[in-house]
Amino acid sequence: MTTDAPVERHHRITNNNAIDLHVGKRVRLRRTLLGLSQEQLGAELNITFQQVQKYERGANRISASRLWDLSQILDVPVSYFFDDMSEATMKSSPRRVARGVNAGDGEGGDHKDPMARRETLELVRAYYTIKQPTVRKRVSEMVKSIAVTLAGD
Repeated sequence: MTTDAPVERHHRITNNNAIDLHVGKRVRLRRTLLGLSQEQLGAELNITFQQVQKYERGANRISASRLWDLSQILDVPVSYFFDDMSEATMKSSPRRVARGVNAGDGEGGDHKDPMARRETLELVRAYYTIKQPTVRKRVSEMVKSIAVTLAGD
């Protein structure tokens, strides 16, 4: 049986939404800061590392119960996954998109975000392996000093 009514699809609402991308980036950030691999996180969640990859890329949405599990495993409150969300990302909620509210550009091209770079994550993780607070503070001061010196060039 066929119908003449067109099938209405809202791919923009359900696939690769900027909010899902943001939450996935936050999962990746925290996982990396803790030094967990995608395989290790997947094992904790009883899912494959490919599923973790899809979550981190925002290709698959993370359910509320899975988000709760992630917050427990990654030792952060659920709100952590929504922290630092840009105004443009907030405007891309499925509810707003469905209503035709201006969604902005989202975060699709956020490759320049220094907090999302592997280099930054590795540096922060290495920094926190330094157990002595005074040594950690001196390393921080040294890096800041180098940055200020190089900014003058």
